[in-house]
Amino acid sequence: MAKITTSIASHAPEVLSALADKVALGLKAIGAEAETYAKKECPVDTGRLRNSIAWATSTDNDGGEDSQPKATPEKNAVYIGTNVEYGVYVEYGDQKHKTGKKHFLKDAATNHGAHYKQIMEAALKS
Repeated sequence: MAKITTSIASHAPEVLSALADKVALGLKAIGAEAETYAKKECPVDTGRLRNSIAWATSTDNDGGEDSQPKATPEKNAVYIGTNVEYGVYVEYGDQKHKTGKKHFLKDAATNHGAHYKQIMEAALKS
């Protein structure tokens, strides 16, 4: 009778690393898409605010200059925002900044969940 030998090896580290890479890819795609939505809805006077909109993930800084979040980032998160000082007033509205749609950043982040889900699923399947 022939001797049969078997060995079991764990490839969990490689699988987890590949999964992390796919998640990072999906987050970057979602960030770019959210930026597009925000810029489309941003009220424009001079264009400074719209041009300042950028995104960042919790692990990378690919969304543009000065886009890294200032707060402690959550794991596997995308942040979208602006570094223009009056951006918060346009986002929430005040007496001086009444032009256009309020909550253009919040809406870009929250109103497209189904699309962001599709983007992440496609990244994980790639």
